[in-house]
Amino acid sequence: MITRRASVGSLELDRLIERQLRNWELSRAQKRADPGSPESAVNEFITISRMIGSGGHEIAQRLGKRLNWPVFDKEILQHMAGDDALRRRLYDAMDERDEGWLEGMLRLVLECEFHQEEYFHRLIETVLALARKGHGVFLGRGAHLILPRECGLRVRLFAPRDVCIRRIAEREGVSSEDARRRFDETQGQRTDFVRRHFGPKGDGIEPYDLLINTGTVTMDQATEMIVAATKQWGK
Repeated sequence: MITRRASVGSLELDRLIERQLRNWELSRAQKRADPGSPESAVNEFITISRMIGSGGHEIAQRLGKRLNWPVFDKEILQHMAGDDALRRRLYDAMDERDEGWLEGMLRLVLECEFHQEEYFHRLIETVLALARKGHGVFLGRGAHLILPRECGLRVRLFAPRDVCIRRIAEREGVSSEDARRRFDETQGQRTDFVRRHFGPKGDGIEPYDLLINTGTVTMDQATEMIVAATKQWGK
C-alpha cells in the first residue's frame, strides 16, 4: 500500500509504485480465476481536494490505513505521469476491456478540457488507469474532475484562513508572515491549475459530495466521516 509521503525521493517512489503494481498483477490473476466476479468501470475511490493547512495529506494517509487503499498524492501522480516505464507497466497490467474503457474515457475527458498539453494528457491517463486497476485515495491534481462522475466519493477539505496559516507555521517552523505567503502562493497555484485545465467547472462546491471544515472537526472525526460516507456510497 502506498502510504508514505512521496518526498522520500525518486528511488523510494519507484519501490512504492512497484509494490502496488505487483498487488494489481496478483488481483488480476485472482479475477481471471473467478470469471463470475462483477465488473465495474472503476473501483471505489476517494478524491480529496483541500486548502493548504486543512490537513489533506494527514487525512489521506489515515484513510489509506483505515481502508487499506493506496494513496496517490501530487508527487506520486506527477512521478508516474512523467515516467514512461512505470506507465507502461501499468498499461501492461490491463486487458482489452481495460484498454477500451481507458481510450473512451480519454476521448471524453480531453474533448471537454481547454488545454491538451502532453503532461496533462499523461496525468489523465495515469489517474484513469489507477482507478481502473484498484481502489485508491487521490489527493489533488484535479482527480475529482477527471474520474467518472457517477463513481467514487469526492471530498473537499477546508478551514478558516487563519487556522490554515497557523498550522502551516507550526508544521514548517516558520513565522506567521512566511506561512501567510505560503498559503496565498499555494492556493493561487492550485486555483490556476484547476482553472487552466478544467475551466469554470472546477470552481465552486458543485463537484463535491462531502465538504468538511477541519477548523471545527478533528482529523480523526474527519477521517471517520469520510469512511462512513464511503461505506454508504458503496451500497
